[in-house]
Amino acid sequence: MLAERSMGASAVSETEIGRRDVAAGREKSQHLGLAGFWRERLDLALVAVALSGLAIGGVLWWHGAEAGWIWTLATLPVLAALLVQIVGSLRRGDVGLDIVAALSMSAALLFGEPLAGNVVALMYAGGQLLEAYAQGRARREMSALLGRVAFTAMRYRDGGLEEVATAELRQGDRLLIRTGDVLPVDGHVAAGAAVLDLSALTGESLPQTLERGMEALSGATLVGAPFDLIASRPAAESTYAGIVRLVEQAQASKAPMARLADRYAIGFLV
Repeated sequence: MLAERSMGASAVSETEIGRRDVAAGREKSQHLGLAGFWRERLDLALVAVALSGLAIGGVLWWHGAEAGWIWTLATLPVLAALLVQIVGSLRRGDVGLDIVAALSMSAALLFGEPLAGNVVALMYAGGQLLEAYAQGRARREMSALLGRVAFTAMRYRDGGLEEVATAELRQGDRLLIRTGDVLPVDGHVAAGAAVLDLSALTGESLPQTLERGMEALSGATLVGAPFDLIASRPAAESTYAGIVRLVEQAQASKAPMARLADRYAIGFLV
């Protein structure tokens, strides 16, 4: 009896921990999303300034007027924003290609080549805008992934059903999957036919019908009649949990080529 209570308390604890982790992930995603929103607006403004300066200066140059001061004014806001970003990066010990861009703009202005500085400013601001857009899309995808995590499942036990934490599920457990449920673990169809929406896993828009004995992956949504599932592995080792971990790791790290470029950027500049 005491052991059963201990197992129940452990399951509740694991469920609460899982919910807190997901809630923390969502809160972090929302915070980063707000910061990303303002960053996108800033990058868009810098692109507009650099592009406008390039265009207006080009018109003045075409008509024989002095255009250097326009190109200089269009470069300075981008250079200032870049210097602020470099200071923050250096505090984190991150030295990369931003320094090269800053030195390029500064050198162009100092040596009387404002047009070159304006072009570099436009290239940098455009690249930052594209990067911010890509990061925002990745955050939205991560929020969607976290929103599909299942915390509990209906498990058969002693001739009845009990609602248990997904962390308590083990290989061989028989589960009831109801219409609209997200599969909490990988398993095999034990009884009935499973009509599953696999779009979150494979991108396939049409539901797939799985017959008895076929493998069903966690993260899929049941859009047909209820069916029984035999768990083939714990929730922590399921396909969907692995996808979430991979996405989190990818967001937290740079691509190998980006790391390589940052590492040797200053050496090539020197």
